[in-house]
Amino acid sequence: MRIADLRNLGPVTERQLAEVGVGDVETLRRLGACEAWARLKWRFPREISIVALYALEGALADTHWNRLPPARKAALRRFAEAYTERSKTRPSGPLPGNVRIR
Repeated sequence: MRIADLRNLGPVTERQLAEVGVGDVETLRRLGACEAWARLKWRFPREISIVALYALEGALADTHWNRLPPARKAALRRFAEAYTERSKTRPSGPLPGNVRIR
């Protein structure tokens, strides 16, 4: 199965994920939605939104992102807000492949 075959995701997301080192479904599952989203946000800061994080989470749960439980969406939103705040103080440049963001 390709990333583009997962619910909520398509060929553009698949290409973007490949550019940040997430080239297959197994890698996406291993990293999780938050790590994958953080890599995307680092590489494509203006293109990647909170909905992309919900879409990744939904893809891994095989559910439409709008059907994620409100508590889970709130937790994801807190993660995204914290990541965005932290990224304001980081130097620009590519995200190292071995950095884990939780």
